[in-house]
Amino acid sequence: MDQKVVIFLILSLAIIIGYDYVLRELGIVTQPAQTEAPPSPETGSPPDRDAAPTVKKEPAPPSPAAESPVRTPSTSTPPETASDEHAIDIVTDRFRAVFTNRGAVLRDWELKPYSIEEKGERRPVQMVYHGGKFKNPLALDLPDASLASRLNEALYEVERDFSVLDAAHPVGHLTFTHTDREAGVRVTKKLTFRFATYAVDIVLRVDGLKGPLDIALGTNFGIIEWGEGFIGLIGPASMTDGKIEKDAPDGEVVRTGSVGWLALQDKYFLSVLIPEAASSAVIKKEADKVFSAAVRYASPSSPIKMSLYAGPKEFDTLKSFNIGLEDTIDFGWFIYGSWGIVKAVAKPLFYVLRFLYEFTHNYGVAIILLTVMIKLLFVPLQYKSYKSMKDMQLIQPKVLELQQKHKEDREKLNRELMKLYRDHKVNPVGGCLPMLLQMPVFVALFNILYMTIDLRQAPFILWISDLSAPDPYYVLPILMGISMVAQQKIMPTTMDPTQAKIMLLLPAFMTLLFLSFPSGLVLYWLTNNAVTITQQFVTDRYVFKKPVPALTAPGTDPPDGGGDGKAPGKKKKARIEQETPS
Repeated sequence: MDQKVVIFLILSLAIIIGYDYVLRELGIVTQPAQTEAPPSPETGSPPDRDAAPTVKKEPAPPSPAAESPVRTPSTSTPPETASDEHAIDIVTDRFRAVFTNRGAVLRDWELKPYSIEEKGERRPVQMVYHGGKFKNPLALDLPDASLASRLNEALYEVERDFSVLDAAHPVGHLTFTHTDREAGVRVTKKLTFRFATYAVDIVLRVDGLKGPLDIALGTNFGIIEWGEGFIGLIGPASMTDGKIEKDAPDGEVVRTGSVGWLALQDKYFLSVLIPEAASSAVIKKEADKVFSAAVRYASPSSPIKMSLYAGPKEFDTLKSFNIGLEDTIDFGWFIYGSWGIVKAVAKPLFYVLRFLYEFTHNYGVAIILLTVMIKLLFVPLQYKSYKSMKDMQLIQPKVLELQQKHKEDREKLNRELMKLYRDHKVNPVGGCLPMLLQMPVFVALFNILYMTIDLRQAPFILWISDLSAPDPYYVLPILMGISMVAQQKIMPTTMDPTQAKIMLLLPAFMTLLFLSFPSGLVLYWLTNNAVTITQQFVTDRYVFKKPVPALTAPGTDPPDGGGDGKAPGKKKKARIEQETPS
């Protein structure tokens, strides 16, 4: 048995640690490639149309510190002659965006408050997928492929009325204009940026165009990480006719109806187009783990208005749009499906967690406090469960006796067991029902700690610098495993010794499983176990106290030798014989 357990633990650890590495080395699992930043003109590299093209950057806007103390509220520049491709940088406190005048599309969108580790160094999160042949955000698609190609490859005239966006100058406009003389179509894209927000307002005018028009959200725009987890969906999402759909198609799907919004999302981030009067949403699977999305106007009227949001899944920010975007944070998903009751419980718990954070300024401490509060709330249920298990433990010898006596007659055995339970007023499922009532709360808290971006890059103590990442030194998972062993040792059980030994494998399995879980989730589980152990200790010590033998009166002997109280014990009998004269 011991050798098998050791082999099991070694193999489990090897599988968990080496599984992803082996798949990547074999080329079975790959991450969508993110190309490097476009080379500068000084490098002399030739443009590559299959990757992000080389563009000439316009001079970077001066920083507020470098400008003179006196300046006008806005700096308007005349339209630039579209003679060469160049990039336009937009920098706010939330993001850095790079547009190009070739096609008037978005090339880069970096989130300044969030970072990701790439090649051993931390870099800002890049929202735009550099997939080469796929459409960039804000590209146009038309039934006339030739005209669409010309509009997306043309060099647009650029006009902007700001240099920087800050608290003093919170609004700025960027306008792209191009006229296709061959088709007689004039395109104008006007973008309005605001300080302290990830949202951009867009007004599109397409004069001289007849027929449907698609405006691209982009390809994998907003999908940063393809981590396979227990909960949450990665890929496209949309709301049409008030219904939210999150399924990913195998080919191309057109969802007709009033389009509330169209998004591409991962666990923590998303990009979303919020159009006015769009007739349908178009979602297409371009390749493995590559999705494109666009909103379609069957008969576009000028102007076309919409908003673009590209940023984190911050609950309050998404909720402020009042169009159901906060539901992209899937609080209700747990392995087998979306549980409405879990979602209903998760949101209040999430509010409480953030309320505790406002006082502690540490999400690790907030998780500990919330876990303790929940455990205290369920003390009555925990007591009933514990009492039921204690009662079952007391009658376990009689249960085993009946099972041995009627092992050949299952029907009679069941009748005798039911009679035994009635006579002793014991409910065999009494220990499970209270736990089932607690499951929605535990699952909801699991979802919160696994899904919400609030824990991303949130430090706890010492070596725990990111509660959304696994513990780098495995301290929390190991402590959690130890706490599970301790909990099993003091928990009343009706299992036979063989089953009890098998159950000792559960802490080892859970420890290996939690090595890759977010440390915030492991902290919750560890705290939950610690509080449970404390509750069991208090219950055993002060509630279900074992009877203590009464103290004997002076001059009397304890009844340990007499047994029935009638015959004298061995010590008393020896004393009588010694005192009897010979």
